[in-house]
Amino acid sequence: MPWYNGDYPPSYKNQPKKIREKAVEIANALLLDGAEEGVAIATGLKNAREFFKHKKSEQ
Repeated sequence: MPWYNGDYPPSYKNQPKKIREKAVEIANALLLDGAEEGVAIATGLKNAREFFKHKKSEQ
């Protein structure tokens, strides 16, 4: 199930807003590519954290 408009998986609840929004974006893309929901949720969060970790180190 894709997530939109502030709707997100419960495991994203305590994440900072920018990480949560990026994780939802990534997870939704994975779902469109046929990934299972649990895999999309975990991968979305992991990749969002990595995205901002690398973005911070570039500054």
